[in-house]
Amino acid sequence: MKNNSAPPGLARKLVLDEIFDLTLYKRLHNFASGETKEMLGMLIEVETRHVKFWQDFFKLRLEKLGWGRRLELSIFVLFARIFGEKGIHLILEAIEIHGIRKYLSVWDVYKDIPLGEAVKGILMDEFKHEDEIVSRAARRKIHPERVRNIFLGFNDGLVEMIGAVSGFFAAFQTVSSVLIAGFTVAVAGSLSMAASAFAGASSEYEMENTEMRRSRFLGEGSDGIYETFPFTSAFIVGISYFLGAVVPLLPLFFGAGNLALSISAALVIIILVSYIIAFISGMSVSKRIATNIIVIVVAVSITYVIGLVAKNVLGISV
Repeated sequence: MKNNSAPPGLARKLVLDEIFDLTLYKRLHNFASGETKEMLGMLIEVETRHVKFWQDFFKLRLEKLGWGRRLELSIFVLFARIFGEKGIHLILEAIEIHGIRKYLSVWDVYKDIPLGEAVKGILMDEFKHEDEIVSRAARRKIHPERVRNIFLGFNDGLVEMIGAVSGFFAAFQTVSSVLIAGFTVAVAGSLSMAASAFAGASSEYEMENTEMRRSRFLGEGSDGIYETFPFTSAFIVGISYFLGAVVPLLPLFFGAGNLALSISAALVIIILVSYIIAFISGMSVSKRIATNIIVIVVAVSITYVIGLVAKNVLGISV
């Protein structure tokens, strides 16, 4: 980038993003309490500086959010009211991740012009203030990795089951056979996922325990923030997987006689879950949704063909 100006669209986005964050923090601050309310107060001070900085930098006096951003704002506030303090911390950490990744991407493109220097200043503020405020509190209050594992386990169960159900429909003669096979796969898959999660968490626990003992030996101390509970992790992942796997089976359980309703239910839920996973992980929402839909389409197509081959070529049918 050789000129010293930023595209108008980027300028508007940077200003409106900060206005969105500031407005959200103020609304959450209205009903938060205790340490969370105090934390939001600090974030409001930081965001107020950011809004003024970008408005002055771009000479843009934008104040109002569009209907799309207002709708998103209302959804976040509703989520926070429903889930309380944990919901607020989950939202804040996700916004922090998105903000840092956004500014890093902008800096990569515009680092050789004044905009790059401006973004660098905002990033330093993010790393020194917002990231420290939000991330420490989030690890203490909600264990973000555990929350991500819940949705990822649910996502895996749903995607894998819709593929399995497609193959069962092609091979089997009755819905009851599909249901029996589906629930069997759901239980087996959830147990397998739980076992894998337990093994992974146990290994992580041993490494953390060794690191804490090393720190104590060296007199460095330990803050005790990173805690691992293998049985808890295994239970959460196993249950999440099972609940996701059950989604494509529910229409059949309540009387659906074909694959269409199972696929429709899976697509609706996968879009919602993909949005949540993308948001709390700092990923591109559209990319995550598109990836999951493509995976489902491919899985359904392949497993359905396999089911037809098993039925017509191998003579397997129930």
